[in-house]
Amino acid sequence: MSLSKLFTIGVYGYSENEFFEAINDARIKTFCDIRRRRGLRGPKYAFANSQHLQNRLEKMGIRYLHFIDLSPSQELVRMQGQVDQEKGVPRRERNELSKEFIEGFTREVLDDFDATSFIKRLGPNPGAVALFCVEGGPEACHRSLLAEKIANALKVTVEHLRPK
Repeated sequence: MSLSKLFTIGVYGYSENEFFEAINDARIKTFCDIRRRRGLRGPKYAFANSQHLQNRLEKMGIRYLHFIDLSPSQELVRMQGQVDQEKGVPRRERNELSKEFIEGFTREVLDDFDATSFIKRLGPNPGAVALFCVEGGPEACHRSLLAEKIANALKVTVEHLRPK
């Protein structure tokens, strides 16, 4: 049981077709949703709402798994939102995480995270794995922190899929 490649992907900035094309082009086999809330408001990103997303991935032959334990707490999300508001940056345009968020996520999730146990949770033959959350850029999302932890522990490369 090994991880062939690790990807990250967000939804902001993608159209529905571009999003699923990126996943298909990367040959993702296991899609890990690491959001706490799996719904998005409005029609633009409705394709990333949990049930729609799961149905589409199933049709593509991609395994969907949800890991709420790898999402930031509501407290951390609110704290990051407050920092964004103070800087006058809309959430969908954030391009970095605050120092406080990184420290909090590290303490809440990453300090006790075991990459080998995570890979076992993916099941046999996970193939290429994607970590998914909503932010467009990985530097603005906890998925980059988790990906770095996995990459360092398992000596795998990470590719951050981005909208064109």
